[in-house]
Amino acid sequence: MKNTFLTLLLLAISSISFGQFVATMEVKEDIPGLCNKNGVYALMSILDGQKVAVCPVSKSEILIRLNSEVLFLQDNPDYKDKGMIGIIINCKGKVVKCEMDNNTKDAVLDKQIETVFNSLGNWKAGKLNGKKVDSIKLFSFKIRKGKFYWD
Repeated sequence: MKNTFLTLLLLAISSISFGQFVATMEVKEDIPGLCNKNGVYALMSILDGQKVAVCPVSKSEILIRLNSEVLFLQDNPDYKDKGMIGIIINCKGKVVKCEMDNNTKDAVLDKQIETVFNSLGNWKAGKLNGKKVDSIKLFSFKIRKGKFYWD
């Protein structure tokens, strides 16, 4: 009985590990430009069949732009904080929503960060099993001594 249970448990675990994990975001609001409101995915390139959306500029270029274009930090050189921004990219590579997911301590700073991310241009759409899909991308950052760093 014990061996049968262990065998069934191992079979169940192995079958789950071969399945594909796909996280889907629940969209509760109307977001103009989505290709499929019921299919906004949080893709992970490490999983088979998933390719994350690709930004038209590198992460290092985003940091350069944040550090030069966010004027709030130029006026507050000792500022320290952290935050996260969420970007929804549709199946055509267009940013359809960009907003702070984990706000900083200042609303003006949040808006300036959103402005930078909204100005990055058209993305390469994410793919699920070879098909372009709507997806979400999160960027987590820290601010130390008035400068942005990736978390």
